Amino acid sequence: MTIQRRQLIAAIGAGAVASTAGCSQSNGGSGGGDGTDGSDGDDGTGGSDGESGPDVAGETLTLTTTTSTYDTGLLDEIHTDFEEMYGVSVDAVAQGTGAALESARNGDADVVMVHARGLEDEFLRNGYGINRRDLMFNDFVIVGPEDDPAGVQGMESATEALAAIAEAEAQFVSRGDNSGTHTKELNLWEAAGTDPGGDWYQETGTGMGEALNVANQQGAYTLADRGTFISQRSEIDLVILVQGPIEDGPEILANPYGIMAVNPGVHDNANYDLAMAYIGWVTSPGVQDAISSYQVNGEQLFFPEAVSEDPDFQQYVPEGWSSESADE
Repeated sequence: MTIQRRQLIAAIGAGAVASTAGCSQSNGGSGGGDGTDGSDGDDGTGGSDGESGPDVAGETLTLTTTTSTYDTGLLDEIHTDFEEMYGVSVDAVAQGTGAALESARNGDADVVMVHARGLEDEFLRNGYGINRRDLMFNDFVIVGPEDDPAGVQGMESATEALAAIAEAEAQFVSRGDNSGTHTKELNLWEAAGTDPGGDWYQETGTGMGEALNVANQQGAYTLADRGTFISQRSEIDLVILVQGPIEDGPEILANPYGIMAVNPGVHDNANYDLAMAYIGWVTSPGVQDAISSYQVNGEQLFFPEAVSEDPDFQQYVPEGWSSESADE
């Protein structure tokens, strides 16, 4: 990234931390540690005199996340700026959405970045997560061998495509790992009125990258997020047969990502100051622009969603929640 971009992101990120410092649990206050507010300004992360932002230098943020954000190289691309800005390190643990939320539920994460709204809502309702934000989106695609034995290429309905694959008993590889992609796949089978099983249906229990490799080796179909597929397309022979909404496919294949902090009221070891600094930073206009600009082989993988002229305030709470329903 250019020096100009680094400076822009640093400026926005510093503002984000200043805005969250007031609700932090330790070393609250204002100021950016640049020497203009009486702080020493040595590292730009805040001082220890009680008058500057939270002093997080030297700490590690544990981020549990889906494999797609890691396998595509996105996190490696953007995290260097955050680490340099605050003098911290980010430990990104790629597990798939279900496992990422479970790790956070067990107190082994500070922040989670995942893509299965139903599982996120359950996490929020049970009190484990707070301050959720919409982050970005891409979509799911159904991929398979170019000869397409089930004849699904170009279908406008994802559920009809899966029903055709099941009827043909064509090989299908499922992640089978309770990830966001696996959750979406199960929802699609249910909507198709089909209960997959038998010799044609294989669950790998792996991340997206490995599932694509298995499907490629077996000449099988699979459901993939567009980002991971693009990042591996040059290494496999599979092709997109049913598009998602980014390419005018069915909306049911939309793939939104969210981010939220682990509730320090449930796990007092959660690094809430650093988690909120990270959420403010990654949802800032500068980093959203960096996400939008990130490409593999000339193709955009993710589309920013945190900054909007008309924000959706339901992003902060579980679907269907209202103050009236909470009182019932």
